[in-house]
Amino acid sequence: MYCNYFGKVIQDDANLCAYCGRRVGPVMARRRLLRPRVGRKIAGVCLGFAEYFDVDVTLVRLVWLLLGILAFPVGLIGYGVAWIVMPEEPKLLAAPVADTAAQPNH
Repeated sequence: MYCNYFGKVIQDDANLCAYCGRRVGPVMARRRLLRPRVGRKIAGVCLGFAEYFDVDVTLVRLVWLLLGILAFPVGLIGYGVAWIVMPEEPKLLAAPVADTAAQPNH
């Protein structure tokens, strides 16, 4: 198998490229369209679309910017609707840390 993103030959049964970490195998289940909590600039709409369609987030941001400028009300209204409609990614809670001072050493 060949990674189109990194340009290297990888294992035939690999789902991810060992060099760049991108998905290369067939996708069995597509992720849900969510607004991520980490890495977003304004509301996470562009990052959510970029992760869902597996494209670069800069490209998605440029498309939204062009839509906002060239199709003035449609682009801004579409971004606002996506902000409201797209659910936010669930919070990840940290696992409780065991108190090692209270436990006796054996």
